[in-house]
Amino acid sequence: MIFKSMTGNVVRPFVKYSKGSTEGRVEIHRSESITDPVLSIIIPTMGAAREEFLPGLLDQLTQQTFQNFEIILIIGDTRQGRAINCGVQVAEGKYIVTFDDDTRLGHSDLLEIMVHQIEQHSDIGMAGVANLVPDDASFFVKRVMQELPRRTSPIVNEIIDSDMAEHPCCIIHRKVFLEIGGENEIIPRGLDPYLRREIRNAGHRVVVLPGVYIHHLPPKTFRKFIKQFYRNGKMAAYVNKFYPEFVIELTTKHGDKVSEKRSLITRVFSYIGRLLKTLLTIRIFYLLSLVLYLIGYVIGYITLKESDV
Repeated sequence: MIFKSMTGNVVRPFVKYSKGSTEGRVEIHRSESITDPVLSIIIPTMGAAREEFLPGLLDQLTQQTFQNFEIILIIGDTRQGRAINCGVQVAEGKYIVTFDDDTRLGHSDLLEIMVHQIEQHSDIGMAGVANLVPDDASFFVKRVMQELPRRTSPIVNEIIDSDMAEHPCCIIHRKVFLEIGGENEIIPRGLDPYLRREIRNAGHRVVVLPGVYIHHLPPKTFRKFIKQFYRNGKMAAYVNKFYPEFVIELTTKHGDKVSEKRSLITRVFSYIGRLLKTLLTIRIFYLLSLVLYLIGYVIGYITLKESDV
């Protein structure tokens, strides 16, 4: 195994919206037999704080039927977009694959299928996979995934244009990534919608691939659930307050068209409508996530300064 480590001062000349030097450390892991990798797998992680997740993902990667890849870890950078951009700057693969460090791969031929599909379809700029509830998930995790929109997505039978392609597992042609100026490093939240929009605007498809899936789970404990959705609300407020041009609408199903940006009043009434609907349908965890998000949003919008994030 070839291992290379470098300091966080990685120059990223292709980036459209940059945010200084990375706080993290870049590590490249590659088998000695691989001189020209097809895939560069990029995994941002906080390091020791994520030891309960990352070793499992790395072990699953060693069991994949497709092995022509390098693994690039960016350790300790608090900005996901900047971490991925640093990884891409040193990547040598034709395609970029991103994983969250807590992603669980669904099957051993996942990478093989992803590479085969994107090689066969030159119009694809970014391709994601389904996200399923694992059989061994706890009652709490299952309920959260079942109740909250976008926490799961079903397997598809054919390649379908979809807004459900996301960072926990996606493949992007490296040339496309460089063409659009990479990830947005300025915003702390909303990276997926931004990336998908830029790829579509450049004339490439954003799709979900058939027959492939992962498990990307919500927080395992109620306490972590509360912290995550409160923080999501605060970070959303930050983006809305200081960078409203990067606020992009979301869909909840494969094939749905991403709508144009709505006015503030429309979004407020839509949010109230979702709150009422969750009460009527007794989706307790979804209701709680909306309330926590709203509290975080209000507090963030009132208190956050641009220099705070």
